[in-house]
Amino acid sequence: MTNIQNGMPAQQLPNAVWRKSRHSGAVGNCVELAPLVDGGIAVRNSRYPEGPALVYSRDEIAAFLHGAKDGEFDDLV
Repeated sequence: MTNIQNGMPAQQLPNAVWRKSRHSGAVGNCVELAPLVDGGIAVRNSRYPEGPALVYSRDEIAAFLHGAKDGEFDDLV
């Protein structure tokens, strides 16, 4: 069994099925997410598919998405 931790190489998650938003650009500037068997969500930069993957709980992802939908991060772009 894989010891899942933040910053681990994404290729160490061999069963991860990565997906990106349909709003992502064609130049590789995308964030990809993958559900994990332990219930977590892995996140990686599509430009570096073998680079680090950050792993979050479903509650952490839900809190982020709620904040994003509510406009909490609009001042960052």
